[in-house]
Amino acid sequence: MNALDDYELADLKLVYRVLHAHLMEHTDLMDSDFFQELQAHLQGRARAQGVDLADHAQWDVWLGGEPVPCDERVKSRRTLK
Repeated sequence: MNALDDYELADLKLVYRVLHAHLMEHTDLMDSDFFQELQAHLQGRARAQGVDLADHAQWDVWLGGEPVPCDERVKSRRTLK
């Protein structure tokens, strides 16, 4: 059993959305075991509900956010140095 199973799915999605929104300000989160485990856990739950994780809009909607078209997503992408 995963320790994250003890938490409400809505709470996990909220925490993920907030952390993900601030990744560029706190790039060390990308290497955080917690963030990696949270993302993997949520992706597994989404996959089990039929979400195509390759479709970023489906993932965004499942997480409770607004879908962002790929052309918009790419426009605002920054390169890490």
